[in-house]
Amino acid sequence: MDRVEKAKELFLEGFNCCQAVFAAFADKYGISQELALKLSGAFGAGFGGTREVCGAVSGITLVCGLECGATTGDQSAKKACYLKEQELIEKFKKLHGTIICRERLKIGNTKEFPMASERTKEYYAKRPCLKVIMDAAQIIEDEF
Repeated sequence: MDRVEKAKELFLEGFNCCQAVFAAFADKYGISQELALKLSGAFGAGFGGTREVCGAVSGITLVCGLECGATTGDQSAKKACYLKEQELIEKFKKLHGTIICRERLKIGNTKEFPMASERTKEYYAKRPCLKVIMDAAQIIEDEF
């Protein structure tokens, strides 16, 4: 199964946007699925339900860090990783206009969508999340 499909499958199993994106790539970096799901669990619903940065973007960020994150205090390595992340964010913005969860969901505050909802047909009909997750996974696939 390709990683875009894996991200889709994980979301449809009930995992949040960040978990779906990040865990789809975990094995590539020698990370167990369980650890990947734990590491990315608090990033869902735009940082723990605050509807700030989209969880799919957080997933991109986590994978980018695994690809190019600095492991020393070397400022040039840090800068190179930041530039790569900014490039990936721009690709996401071109597709979706924003990286802010509440803007993607077209809601004014966090009370309009609860932090965790039962995954029903109505749930999926109200949210663009599945497409967003698949696009985020494709951005990663294309880059790394």
